[in-house]
Amino acid sequence: MMDTTQRNTAEYRVDPVTLTVIWNSLVSIADEMGSALKRTAFSEAVREGEDFSTGIFDADGRLVAQGNFTPGHLGSMPYVVRSVLKYIPRETLRPGDMVVTNDAFLGGGHFPDFFFVCPVFTDGRLIGFVANTAHHVDVGGLSPGSQAVQNVTEAFHEGIRVLPVRLVREGEFDADLMRVILGNVRMPEKMRGDLLAQRNANHVGTGRLIKLFATYGEVVLTAAIEDILDRSEQRARELLGRLPRGTFSFEDQMDDYGPGPGPIRFAVDVTFDDIGATIDFSRSNDQVPAGINSYINYTRAYTSFAMRIFAGIDVPNNAGVERTIRAVAREGCFFNPRYPAAGGGRAALQVRIFDTINGAMAQAVPMRAIGAFSHWSNPNFGGIDPRNGKPWVMYDMIFGGYGGRATKDGAETLAPVMNCANVPVEVHETNNPVRIHRLEMLTDTGGPGQFRGGCGVRKDIELLEGTATLSLLGDRHDTAPNGLFGGGVGAKAATLLIRDGATRELGSKEVLALQRGDVVSFRVSGAGGYGDPRKRDGDKVRADLRDGYVSPAASREVYGLAD
Repeated sequence: MMDTTQRNTAEYRVDPVTLTVIWNSLVSIADEMGSALKRTAFSEAVREGEDFSTGIFDADGRLVAQGNFTPGHLGSMPYVVRSVLKYIPRETLRPGDMVVTNDAFLGGGHFPDFFFVCPVFTDGRLIGFVANTAHHVDVGGLSPGSQAVQNVTEAFHEGIRVLPVRLVREGEFDADLMRVILGNVRMPEKMRGDLLAQRNANHVGTGRLIKLFATYGEVVLTAAIEDILDRSEQRARELLGRLPRGTFSFEDQMDDYGPGPGPIRFAVDVTFDDIGATIDFSRSNDQVPAGINSYINYTRAYTSFAMRIFAGIDVPNNAGVERTIRAVAREGCFFNPRYPAAGGGRAALQVRIFDTINGAMAQAVPMRAIGAFSHWSNPNFGGIDPRNGKPWVMYDMIFGGYGGRATKDGAETLAPVMNCANVPVEVHETNNPVRIHRLEMLTDTGGPGQFRGGCGVRKDIELLEGTATLSLLGDRHDTAPNGLFGGGVGAKAATLLIRDGATRELGSKEVLALQRGDVVSFRVSGAGGYGDPRKRDGDKVRADLRDGYVSPAASREVYGLAD
């Protein structure tokens, strides 16, 4: 039997103006939560790199709105909330409680991502949830940064695992649980600061959501949420329905999972039918004994993001949109591993998941596809700083270019498919015993085409003091980013260790010990081109020459530009 609120909601129709205001208000609340998280965080990963996300859910745990942040977090968040509510019954929650988990299978695919889920009450009645997640620079495990691939064979090597627990009770952290968590990480001060920032974000979201309900009333808000989800589903189905019916397939490969074992096959079959979209990774390789498997929530997250792009879904993401997109992979394969598969380095997969789907979609909607991205690099340095005797962890993000598109060149040096930001050189040098010798784009690395791929990037980092462990998290050393429709491949990536005047090439996912004076030179790959290079506009080639993106030799030999 319906209660009064449910009956009134079923009979209520929200006018279009009110619906628009409420819809935008919900998205704005999620964005404001992100601002609070960023501005009060302690670590470079969150404060500078913006490696976090936020969301709002209704009382049934359905996603209603999200901030414009990282797809890997955003796409995982609905499944996290569902899992949390299986562990912690709704009726046991109190105002100010926050349930926290970082479990790889239940959460975002690796232990550094901590999710905070907070119930929201008004007049003693549960009206929804606010949630956020942030990447923590270290959660313990074998290597600083907790993202090593090589030598990590199971999740138990990767740091502390927190199944859903009430870390915050009625607004205050449980001191006993905090001691357990902080006692297992290398940088407890930074982690504590970021955990506090996550609580702050949920506090802001709770206050704003309560105010929104007070302004419009529960009947109007509940009816509006139903309308938002239904309209979002309808629009997503409409746009997916415009794509060609059938199955489109593509295969690619990742370099390896550490020096020696060989490539990992990525295979996808994308099917469009009257139900929506099904993206199946089951033909991919089995899970691997290394820290780079993609747990199903992470696979779902970037699959959903890719489908939004290719279908042109133009409504904010929520449970209505998610009803139309289905990501599947056989259990035990690389994209749906069984626990305790290791996944600390799974961040290296986000670009490649998109690139693989992009290869399939180039057959279905060639005008929307792009040349493959530069593969970004996500190295983690760490050790004991001899200047003060304290542990340090440097979490870096090095971004190359986008692939060429049907109407324009690929963008340069932007975060691919993840909405994160470059961490400034000055921040790294202030907080860690390192010096950045160069950060520059590399000539002749973007895949040639009628529309050129973005350039690769070089970044050289010197260790100034003591010793350190470096965990590399890159790719495209062996397989170049592909071009489309006659476009050329981007230049391959390389990572070099320069020690005592000698240079050694490193594997893309190697873990190694550094000593004072070592320089690591990261050379991120270029992106793939789009279309026949000989059709490129001569003025564009001349502009590339002036900017140093292409050399005089390449302008003549590749693009046919006369001297």
